Amino acid sequence: MKNDEYSNEFYRLLPSVNDLLLTPGVKALLCFHSHDTVASSIRDALSRIREEISDGQHTRTSIKERLASLEDGIVDGLVRKGRYSLRPVINATGVILHTNLGRASLSQTALDHIVEVAKGYCNLEFDLTSGERSSRDVHVESLILRVLAKKTGANEPSNTHRALVVNNCAAATFIALNTLAEGKEVLISRGELIEIGGGFRIPEILRKSGATLREVGTTNRTSLSDYERAISPDTGLILRVHQSNFSMHGFVTRPQISELAALGKRSNVSVFEDQGTGLIFSLEAHGILCEQSLLEGYRQGSDLLAASGDKLLGGPQCGLLIGRKDLIERIRQNPLLRTYRVDKLTYAALEATLLDHVSGAADSIPTLRMIGLDADEIKIRCHWIASKIPAENLFVDVVPTVSVIGGGTTPDARLSSYALSLRHATLTADELLSTLRQSTPPVIGRISEGNVLLDLRTVDADLDTSLATLLRGHHVAMRTSVQMSDR
Repeated sequence: MKNDEYSNEFYRLLPSVNDLLLTPGVKALLCFHSHDTVASSIRDALSRIREEISDGQHTRTSIKERLASLEDGIVDGLVRKGRYSLRPVINATGVILHTNLGRASLSQTALDHIVEVAKGYCNLEFDLTSGERSSRDVHVESLILRVLAKKTGANEPSNTHRALVVNNCAAATFIALNTLAEGKEVLISRGELIEIGGGFRIPEILRKSGATLREVGTTNRTSLSDYERAISPDTGLILRVHQSNFSMHGFVTRPQISELAALGKRSNVSVFEDQGTGLIFSLEAHGILCEQSLLEGYRQGSDLLAASGDKLLGGPQCGLLIGRKDLIERIRQNPLLRTYRVDKLTYAALEATLLDHVSGAADSIPTLRMIGLDADEIKIRCHWIASKIPAENLFVDVVPTVSVIGGGTTPDARLSSYALSLRHATLTADELLSTLRQSTPPVIGRISEGNVLLDLRTVDADLDTSLATLLRGHHVAMRTSVQMSDR
C-alpha cells in the first residue's frame, strides 16, 4: 500500500470534534472549562495527529495507540493553555550565567525584598522625611558607593562620585556616549570593537549615540602613544570596553586603565570604561586570573564606569553607571534617561543584593555560590541521584566535566565539575533531551559524545530529590520512539 493510501486510511479513523465532545471523558471537562475552550483543545489535538500522519509518522498499530490516548492529549492541551509561558526550569547545562535562561539567580534576601515591595505601595520616588518627591536612585546609590569603599578600603566616595541605574549595561553605555560625546570623537582600541549576543556592536552603538568612532592601535596591540597621538580638540571620550565573550593571547598588549586615566587628566579628556561584568571580588581563588573587576577600574582612576547588575554582581538585570559627580549629573539631565529607567522590583532586588555584599553575606548570592562549589561535592550529589534511578530504560553514569561562568564573562575560565551522563534504551540523545525539556519542571541539559549531560554545578542542591524523581518517572522511562518498520 502506498504512503498516501495509508494516510487516507488513517485520516478516516479520526473522530469529529462533535463526536469527541460526547465522550464521557471530554464531557467531564466541560464542568471545569467552557465549551469553546474544550473544542479548541480538541481541534489542536486532532491537528497535531493530522500533521503526524502527513509526515508519515504512523503505522496501523501506532495510529490506534495514538487515538486511544487522544483524551490525554486534549487534557494536556488544556493544561498548556492555562500555563504561564515564562516558567522556572532546571538549568543543568553547567553555564552559570546562561543568558537564554535568565542569567543570575537571585538571593533569598532579594526575593523577599521584591515580594515585600511588590505587594503594596512603596516610597519609590517619595522622601519619607520631607514628604516631597524624591529620586528613585537614592535607594541604591549610596549602597553602590559603600560597596566600592568597602572592597577597596577607601573612604566612601560620596563627595566625588555618584551612581545611577538603567535597564541594562548596553543602555548605560549608550546614554553615557550620547551625553558626553555626541558630535565628538571617541577613541577606542581596534581590539575592543566587539560584538556580543543579540547583535550588540560597539561601532553601531557609537554611531547611534551621535559620537564618531576613532579607532586607535591594531587588533592585537594598542599602546598609550596610539591614544596620545589621536587626541584632538574633537575628542570627547577615551573608551575602554570589556572584551566580553572572547580573549586574545600571544603578541598582545594594551595600556592599563591607570595609564589611560593619567593621559585623560593631562589632556582634559574623560576616560569611560565599559567594565561589563559587575565583578567586585577576585576570582583568583578559583584559578581565574585575567578578569578585571569593577573595583580595579575605580581604583585606577576611571572617570566613569558601566557594569551589569545581573552578571557577576549576582543581582537583577540592570546597568550601573558609577563616576565623577559632574559626569553623572550630566547624564541625569539627558531626557533619554527616562526611557531607560528601571522599576521598583529591580531596585528592590538590587538593594538587597548590594546589602548582601556590604554585610559580608555574598555566599548567599547563588551566582557566587555556584562559582565556589567544590567539584567533589558535586560528584557526591551526582552519585546520589544516579543511585535512585533503576537501570531499565534510562542508563546513568557519573562523569567529570567542565562548567563555565558564561554571560559574556571570563571567556577562558573553566571550572571542574561532574555531570550525570544519560543514555536511553530507545531514544536518541536529541529525543531524550527534548523529553527532558517537556517535563515539569523542564530540565535543560546538553549533549556530549552522544549522551545527555546534566551538570549539577548549576542545579541547586535542594532540587536533587525532584530531579531524581523526574528522571525515574514516566517523563523519561515510559516514552518510546516510533518504529516505522512494522508497516
